[in-house]
Amino acid sequence: MHQFALLRDLVILVAVAIPVVAIAYRLRIPTVVGFLLTGIAIGPHGLALIGQPESVSALAEIGVVLLLFAIGLELSLSRIIKLGRAVALGGGLQMAGTMAVTALIAGALSVPPNRGVFIGALVALSSTAIVLKVYTDRGELDTPQGRVVIAILLFQDLCVVPLMLLIPALAGATPAGARPATLVVIGSVVLTAALVLVGRVAVPRLLERVAALRNREIFTLCIVLLGLGAAYLTASFGLSLALGAFIAGLVISESEYGVQALSDILPFRDTFSGIFFTSIGMLLDIGFVLQHLALVAGATAGVILLKTAVAGAVVRSLKRSLPVSLMSALALARVGEFSFVLAEVAKPLNLFTEESYQLFLGAAVLSMLTAPFVIQAAGPLAEWLGRRIGKHLPAALAEASEPAATLADHVIVVGYGLNGRNLAKALKASGIPYVILEQNGQVVRQARLNREPILFGDATRHEVLERVGIKRARVIVFAISAPADERRGVAVARHLNPDVRIVVRTRYVSELEELERLGADQVIPEEFETSLEIFARVLRLYGVPTSTIRQEVEAARGEHYGMLRGLSLPGMRLDLLRQLGAKMAVETIEVEAGSRAVGETPVTLALRRQTGCTVIAAVRGGQTFHTPDPDFRFHAGDTLVVVGTAEALARAGEIFKGR
Repeated sequence: MHQFALLRDLVILVAVAIPVVAIAYRLRIPTVVGFLLTGIAIGPHGLALIGQPESVSALAEIGVVLLLFAIGLELSLSRIIKLGRAVALGGGLQMAGTMAVTALIAGALSVPPNRGVFIGALVALSSTAIVLKVYTDRGELDTPQGRVVIAILLFQDLCVVPLMLLIPALAGATPAGARPATLVVIGSVVLTAALVLVGRVAVPRLLERVAALRNREIFTLCIVLLGLGAAYLTASFGLSLALGAFIAGLVISESEYGVQALSDILPFRDTFSGIFFTSIGMLLDIGFVLQHLALVAGATAGVILLKTAVAGAVVRSLKRSLPVSLMSALALARVGEFSFVLAEVAKPLNLFTEESYQLFLGAAVLSMLTAPFVIQAAGPLAEWLGRRIGKHLPAALAEASEPAATLADHVIVVGYGLNGRNLAKALKASGIPYVILEQNGQVVRQARLNREPILFGDATRHEVLERVGIKRARVIVFAISAPADERRGVAVARHLNPDVRIVVRTRYVSELEELERLGADQVIPEEFETSLEIFARVLRLYGVPTSTIRQEVEAARGEHYGMLRGLSLPGMRLDLLRQLGAKMAVETIEVEAGSRAVGETPVTLALRRQTGCTVIAAVRGGQTFHTPDPDFRFHAGDTLVVVGTAEALARAGEIFKGR
């Protein structure tokens, strides 16, 4: 029965995890918390349902590999290069600052310097898995705080390998036959560069050949092989398993097969990462935590406060606003999953006593358990803090507030991404006054060089909206990708000006009803707009007239996308569509200069005989001619109302088109 021990442990783990995670989901608690609680419950220090967690740890290590592989697939090399300054400067300052402050505090507590630096390394790393999971669930990956947090987390993940090389040196232990540290570092850099360069050349060609087979199973197996194979290769050279998987993910993400690869790997990642977090929960000794509850709670609070202070100062130095700095800092204030990997490496080297190891585990697990709740509360806390100590708004807003003070009947554009830029161009071309709010300092500076009326500020705050004249504005448009900020911003804008028209662009359909309830006049979900465009193009292929298609699309928007949400039936039945396509329809056609119709009459053109269409009205210079007589001559610029079949209307369009 021994050979089935691992299977038995997995059965117990999954059987307990399902109800715990289900309860967490019903209570709107992230599933990561459910897995941690599962591990605590079934581990050797809990109910002891799994007495030998080492067997599960092997699967947990695969979970870390797949987790980093999926993160690499989601990030891509080009995105890392784009985040270059934030990665290098923000990540470097956060790691160095946290390690230095922790080492100084440890030294004040009479901890030897080598152990102080090691503890600093454990504290400096944050949980990539938890933060990305929570940010993904909340739709905040593409927000200002999401971008800077991803950059710093990425730098932390890249630091894992150097830190693992540093641990034996801190312990004063060099394994027999080990290579000099300098050679190991050089070898690590060379191997990493070789994997990236060779992978960027070979992997796309390999995946192209595999995709040509049109076999889903072979493609998935190939993706798994690349991820695990790269992990094995780096491990065989003495580096981290996770580093190889991360590099493989980055390389694959640059090819056109990155999206499919990510979708194929997600089920494996979710399963094994769940096992990983469960295995972490198993390590925690509940008896030790209860006996030293004050010490563990104090250590947890100390770690969170220290990391929040350092990370907040670092993000602020990157010219981010106070709310963004605070939200980013609170997200980074957890101990990371790789801290457990470093702890396992250091334990045999006597950098830990058993008591200090359990203290670390207790503080780390508790910080992870609090992470989802703190991140959720970060937005309201940042807004409250901004009101309390931020009467002085960011300098950039105060300096540039004069132009906004003179605006009236204007448009406020929140967010200067692609949608915001396009809207600003249209408003400028139309001569409509507008002002832009943006939280990215670099974007603000660049836009000001282009003489855009842009201000640095957070549109969820009363003071900021008042500075840009919300009470005098006609329209405010939220063109951002942050559901939580959209909801708060809509509520604040509606409170400050009950008459302002609020337009919101949202990525998620689930936000539509909530935004309307908070006061949004028009909510434009990207998913539904894409569906409407597909709907319109398909109808054109079936010969349905453009005017009819336009009518139906506007009707769908007018009923708040009820047809697509399943709340109502479409006004146009398929049999009616076929009738419209086969029978008569009405279209407006402009007489273009240079067309052979100019100067002719319906009789001389023999329009009905040649095309099958009839002109039932004409508009010229604002005057309408109903049922033009046979002597009516067409002029360039006339707008004709023509009736006929779809094919007939197409033929008529050619006659009135300029040469």
